[in-house]
Amino acid sequence: MNDIIKQIFVKAKSNLKKIVLADAHDPRIQQAAKIVEDQKIAIPILLTDDYLKRNTQTQNLLSQKLYKLRQEKGLTISEAQKLLTQPIYFGTMMVKDGLADGLVSGAASTTHDTFKPALQIIKTAPNQKIISSFFLMEFSNSNIGQEGIMLFADCGLNISPNSEILAEITNQSINSFKQLIGSTPKVALLSYSTNGSGTGPSVDLVKQATNIVKSGHSDLIIEGEIQADAAINPSVSFQKNPKSLLGGKANILIFPDLNSGNIAYKLVERLSGAKAYGPISQGIAKPVKDLSRGCSVDDIVTTIAITSVQTYLH
Repeated sequence: MNDIIKQIFVKAKSNLKKIVLADAHDPRIQQAAKIVEDQKIAIPILLTDDYLKRNTQTQNLLSQKLYKLRQEKGLTISEAQKLLTQPIYFGTMMVKDGLADGLVSGAASTTHDTFKPALQIIKTAPNQKIISSFFLMEFSNSNIGQEGIMLFADCGLNISPNSEILAEITNQSINSFKQLIGSTPKVALLSYSTNGSGTGPSVDLVKQATNIVKSGHSDLIIEGEIQADAAINPSVSFQKNPKSLLGGKANILIFPDLNSGNIAYKLVERLSGAKAYGPISQGIAKPVKDLSRGCSVDDIVTTIAITSVQTYLH
């Protein structure tokens, strides 16, 4: 296990948090919950059918609160009660109401299923305009990124961001990196062009987003537009842009759209053997984490640890 990931586990164990697990019927979730409990990484709450049946009073109370939150959107009390029979809605309301500190879902459900209730109920944190997501990528080669760790964003939520939203995703990713990793962010906003080698609307969008971010971070190591090879390979970086601030040492990769980000993280994960933790939400008022449906037990345990750490960083 990477040293940075080990430190995340240390932080989680130092301040145990209640983490709701929505896909409680999945054997991987059950195994992960046992590991997390036995190793005192967090306090897992498995939302089994039995748990929901034993907590009908809480369900009724949370139904009333969900109705009040969403009645202006046309939600009826009977519809709220029906939604609260679904583990993902019940778990999201538990987090909203402070009965749990964070939620992990997605082992047996889609990203849309996980984040739809979060967007409706928990919503953005103060001073945040959007909710975005990132993957924490763990590589066996410690020379990649920050001691083998990179942050990829947004690979899960925002489909076609404009320059302002892309800048917001970048700012959120910088904050997430500082909180979880505690090292200097080195940011690459990716494109098919490096330093003016190509043209087009996508290149312009990335340039504009980079300038927006730079205006709020005078001392930030950031470059955009830049091609992926120039962002992560020092020799290619020198060849394509000898004056590059990054020098091929990026530890945060910002993708111009969801299409490129989602494809990239899956290719990197499967072809390089890297571990991909996420999508992890950012810009949200309380932590909600999604899992890939192809996740392993170890992936789930690490995601729970990340969620625990983010609960006291929010």
